[in-house]
Amino acid sequence: QVQLVESGGGLVQAGGSLRLSCAHSGSIFSINAMGWYRQAPGKQRELVAVITSGSSANYADSVKGRFTISRDYAKNTVNLQMNSLKPEDTGVYYCYANLGRPDRTTYNYWGQGTQVTVSS
Repeated sequence: QVQLVESGGGLVQAGGSLRLSCAHSGSIFSINAMGWYRQAPGKQRELVAVITSGSSANYADSVKGRFTISRDYAKNTVNLQMNSLKPEDTGVYYCYANLGRPDRTTYNYWGQGTQVTVSS
């Protein structure tokens, strides 16, 4: 069983910073990519940032220059450093992993989500 456990959400004023962390554990054969999605009230879930197994990172245009995604292989975590936060960054942030099986098929896995609220 795979587990993705997020931490680090909370309430912050506009212009502030938060750091999200997602720890993965369980029966994982391989990790192709990990990342973060978010969902604001009344909106669809959207990609925030993703990092591949080759450490290539991609970001939503709305967060480029403000957010940084990274992996800590020693701690089995993927982290999202969020700076210069804006009220529109408010939402539930979900950790995401694209995992591989020995037969080379892949599947997606999601964490439970952590709330980020940015006040104006």
